[in-house]
Amino acid sequence: MGFSQEIITEIDNIWQANLNHPFVQEIGAGTLPIKKFKYYMIQDYVYLIDYAKMFALGALKSTDLTTMTQFSKILQSTLTEEMALHRQYAAQFNIDEGTLASAEPSPTTLAYTNYLLSVAQIGGQAELLAALLPCMWGYETIGKSLAHSPGAKHALYGEWIAMYSSSEFSALTEWLIQKFDTLTTQQTSVQRTHLTNIFKNSLRYEVLFWEMAYQEEKWLV
Repeated sequence: MGFSQEIITEIDNIWQANLNHPFVQEIGAGTLPIKKFKYYMIQDYVYLIDYAKMFALGALKSTDLTTMTQFSKILQSTLTEEMALHRQYAAQFNIDEGTLASAEPSPTTLAYTNYLLSVAQIGGQAELLAALLPCMWGYETIGKSLAHSPGAKHALYGEWIAMYSSSEFSALTEWLIQKFDTLTTQQTSVQRTHLTNIFKNSLRYEVLFWEMAYQEEKWLV
């Protein structure tokens, strides 16, 4: 068992909360109110702008060309495929790309992206991977679990499920998991605890992100 799976096993309650949030389950059922998905799509686009920087930092912190190239591929995929889907949705909602990119982040979006970038810039590649994995791994798991759900045939949600259940997205995710497991084979117990806490915090933010979208979170003032 790799260290990544050990972490998932240890914090299974948070992992399950992420997979089973009402926002996710209602996408699978095809019953999520469209206004909630619109809110999510805008905030997720703002999130992805900073999340993409994580892969750029991964390339920067790489010590070999193979790893640098792979991080660059994931960066490119995020910018040109994943974010392109969001732009397609925005067009359906009559939101132009400039408005989408300049949308104000919600409190949760801002806190989450600031946490990710702080961990990535201060730590090494293991810390960076621990921070970014909950998002990609969670979405891949959700995508696969919903691949044959009623939502997969939904006019709006079907494309979202198809993106995250695709073999291409799965391959990128699996590489990140394997890279993390390889980097952490010789870690001390203290280092592993540190990485587990980073992973746990990012996963908690994933749950908060679903909740933020479900409640259409607003700034109080």
